[in-house]
Amino acid sequence: MGCSNCGGSEGASGGCGNKGNCSSGGCSKHDTYDWISAMELHDPSEYNIVEVSFKNGARKDFFMKSPEADCVTGEMVVVEAASGYDVGKITLSGELVRLQMRKKHISEERVVHKVLRKAGDRDLEKLEEARSIEHNTMVRARVIARTLGLDMKIGDVEYQGDKKKATFYYTADGRVDFRELVKEYAREFKIKIEMRQIGARQEAARLGGISSSGRELCCSTWLSDFKSVSTSAARYQNIAINQSKLTGPCGRLKCCLNYELDTYLDALEDFPEDADVLKTKIGTLVLMKTDIFKRRLYYAYENNDKLRGTVISLSTARAKEVKELNNKGIIPDEILSDEMNVPVSSDMDDENIEHEYEDVTGLIELRNEPKKKKKRKNKVNNPAASTQASNLSKSLQNSNKESGQQGNQTREEGQKKQDKARKENQPPSAQQQQPQNTRPKNEHKEIKASDKPENASGQSKQGKKKKFYNKNRKPKGGQESK
Repeated sequence: MGCSNCGGSEGASGGCGNKGNCSSGGCSKHDTYDWISAMELHDPSEYNIVEVSFKNGARKDFFMKSPEADCVTGEMVVVEAASGYDVGKITLSGELVRLQMRKKHISEERVVHKVLRKAGDRDLEKLEEARSIEHNTMVRARVIARTLGLDMKIGDVEYQGDKKKATFYYTADGRVDFRELVKEYAREFKIKIEMRQIGARQEAARLGGISSSGRELCCSTWLSDFKSVSTSAARYQNIAINQSKLTGPCGRLKCCLNYELDTYLDALEDFPEDADVLKTKIGTLVLMKTDIFKRRLYYAYENNDKLRGTVISLSTARAKEVKELNNKGIIPDEILSDEMNVPVSSDMDDENIEHEYEDVTGLIELRNEPKKKKKRKNKVNNPAASTQASNLSKSLQNSNKESGQQGNQTREEGQKKQDKARKENQPPSAQQQQPQNTRPKNEHKEIKASDKPENASGQSKQGKKKKFYNKNRKPKGGQESK
């Protein structure tokens, strides 16, 4: 969204990004297209009342145009106010103002204030200063209202062009006693205070925003009158009653629910009343879906298991006939779908057959059958006991490995000690005569006889170590010497 004052590149407007509230005033809310002034034609029917908008279209009013004030549509003017003066922009002039006043039911006798003059540079500077302090004033006003414990919300603040008066727009569910609040505001801001209560829709129109459709809110751009919206509008249009999707940013039902309601009501006039259930001899038909613009009703059998899932499409005229028969006590044998079926060709070899398919998405709804739970085989009755047994077996295996390694080490050490002791106690003549890998038969006896008198304590002479003797041990060479 952009205006001529926003600038851009290559002739395209860059846009101000404020969604209808640009600081230059070129983008205005609730504008009425003045096609006479756009064509630069002289309006032959001169009308002395003009429409002036304030704060970029947030508020509009009508003023008397004096002959001395030479102003046209689109110019900033200074107008009279209840106390002081205000600065606004002329949005309509001429015969279109008369039509606008008739639309809003405003008579010419109610227009009492006048347009004084065109706005000068000083007037525009003062107006810009007033707009710049409105946000800080609103924040401070909310804090004061909260400290006083008032159940209200300050939605917007609008300063007058001369900065002598400020209007506070607030929303509240009930009646609010703000007499003490006005005194606090006057003491804090040192201006004249006016409190004006508005509804949630009017607050959304003043603040603006983006709707779920991705566009600006209708109430802040073009919608000027608000009509009541009820949930019956959604029911007539076959819309699911989902509160989060049907409500707008204001917390009320969306105004767009009323846009197409008249079209749906006209189409529903041809539908039969109380045709939710149709009785036949093979079962009861229950209404599943209604296609309003195709004027068709879709039924399914309720208490017939053989025909479960079969959808029958009936026109409004056929449904009326069956309903009238049921009211008279006549129950037909069977009701067939009256949609036109596609003829099937008997020649299956014809390659030029054009098949037509119908989109049945959302027409057939199958019931959710309960799923059977699979029984798990209990391989282990007690999982805790099995885990303990496995851990115990692992620990036993580890301990056996460690004990086996330790036993092997002790055997090797013992054998080394025995070989060393045998070599030390053997006489040198025997060592020279015997081969390296042979051992005499009476070696054990000689070692035993020689070691007894010398090693009474069980230790050798040199190292004083214990002797390890194995009677059943065979010689190292594998054969005994005779």
